Amino acid sequence: MPFGDLNTDAGLKVLNTFLEDKSYIEGYTPSQADVAVFEAMKKAPAASFPHALRWYNHIAHFGAALKSLPGTKKAVTAYGPAAAAAAPAPAPAAAAEDDDDIDLFGSDEEEDAEAEKLKAARLAEYNAKKAAKPKAVAKSLIIFDVKPWDDETDMVALEAGVREIAMEGLLWGTSKLMPVGFGIKKLQITCVIEDDKIGTDDLTDAITALEDYVQSVDIQAFNKL
Repeated sequence: MPFGDLNTDAGLKVLNTFLEDKSYIEGYTPSQADVAVFEAMKKAPAASFPHALRWYNHIAHFGAALKSLPGTKKAVTAYGPAAAAAAPAPAPAAAAEDDDDIDLFGSDEEEDAEAEKLKAARLAEYNAKKAAKPKAVAKSLIIFDVKPWDDETDMVALEAGVREIAMEGLLWGTSKLMPVGFGIKKLQITCVIEDDKIGTDDLTDAITALEDYVQSVDIQAFNKL
């Protein structure tokens, strides 16, 4: 059974029940399945659907980075309780033909010179195959809380300064101002980074360097993509 019309109480009830014991529409990480369901909704669910609302707010944090989530987006009718129940179980590890399952050392018990040569040859072949495999680009989604000095800090200039920070492998996303207290608001801003190119410490230092506007920087959320 698909979720149905997610802009009605009936559709939201199905979604809410579905997400009682799940964080995402498919699997254990955000994907294009979440994007398809999210985009089918015109607004956030009411508080009477707490599991659906929790999921909606989490996906909304991705902002412009939604397009970079993994997977293939299908029609929203392709998702729901019936689709989850019909998903094939992972193949047994013993049946998978993967280089990681290569027996590097064989089963010979006799430790002679020929056996050692065979081990070395197999190890060299294994390492060559692993080195030849293309590596996927590892990315992370980060939500920063950037706190100003006081309520007189120009938050427009602060955000502009943050967005002017340019690094290879860095993409800024959505942002919003969040009340802190005493009339002070902090900037909450999202970005996607390539893990091999940017360290969180380097990015935090670059934001903190805007010392005319920035008092401190905290990481509010950090998720691998």
